Amino acid sequence: MDKINKIWVTPLPADSVYVKTFRLHYIQNGKEKSWDGLKVHDSVSIIIFNTTRKKLVFVKQFRPAVYHSIVTSSGGDVANVDLHKFPIKLGITIEMCAGIVDKNKSWCEIAREEMLEECGYDVPVDQLEEVFSYRSGVGTQGSKQIMYYCEVTDDQKKFLGGGTGDEIIDVVEYSVEEAREMVNRQHNINSPPSCLLGILWFLMNKKRKYC
Repeated sequence: MDKINKIWVTPLPADSVYVKTFRLHYIQNGKEKSWDGLKVHDSVSIIIFNTTRKKLVFVKQFRPAVYHSIVTSSGGDVANVDLHKFPIKLGITIEMCAGIVDKNKSWCEIAREEMLEECGYDVPVDQLEEVFSYRSGVGTQGSKQIMYYCEVTDDQKKFLGGGTGDEIIDVVEYSVEEAREMVNRQHNINSPPSCLLGILWFLMNKKRKYC
């Protein structure tokens, strides 16, 4: 995952299937304003708890946008990055299983497929419990994400996971106490807010059932 030895930046092509840039103009209280934003896919995320071993299941992966932000905000040049000063591990995150909504299927079915592809668990759709939906990146994109909760067993683990195509994803498991420590830390955490929110929701709503 961290065996990356060349990085460069190019302008975003207009035909990107993942991100579209726009400038929105509007009049608020009689004053004309504008706002730059991104149009991206909506998405799903899943809090996965393995009841066989009492473990929360997460995914670990390299996120180029996180790495780019860390390097550039620290004064580095991504086009000529010093990989010793800025090791690739800076861009590796711990997240919940998640995926974009880009298929003509129900959101719940897409979540089920993501669990199978990323984490290797094959579960029926009715095993997923919808937690809530919210807006992410409200300053730049405002896309919708629906969070689900799903309890799984070792018997439902059909293969190792790791994603599809050229995805490189590691499946990691944390005990409930290890997950609690993630939201108790007093330093930077390379996890998106949705992951921390999912952990807090589990601790508030499911922990007593198993711990």
